[in-house]
Amino acid sequence: MIDRYIPVMLLSVSIASVSQLLLKKSAMKPHSSLIGEYVNPYVAGGYVLMVLSVLLTTYAYSGMDYKNGPVIESLGNVLVLVLGHFFFRERITPKRLLGIGCIIGGMAVFYM
Repeated sequence: MIDRYIPVMLLSVSIASVSQLLLKKSAMKPHSSLIGEYVNPYVAGGYVLMVLSVLLTTYAYSGMDYKNGPVIESLGNVLVLVLGHFFFRERITPKRLLGIGCIIGGMAVFYM
């Protein structure tokens, strides 16, 4: 039986990954002023999503085993790589694939 808090943690990781994409999108755009770098819709949206992610993570930890949290959180690295490839056309190099393979392999070993 799956712990009902694990899907909440997976949602939190997904939201945090989207937040990172928004922040990167903002960093890639030229800004007319220093304040414009930090006060724009992408940054505001990214931080709102990050706060939501923190709240969901806190809720998930309230009911699941603490040992599962870091393992599920590491899935965010995989998700950011995939989202970056589709939204920013970032290349997935062999080194990145090896790193992601290590993360997924570690997760598989942990849950065996």
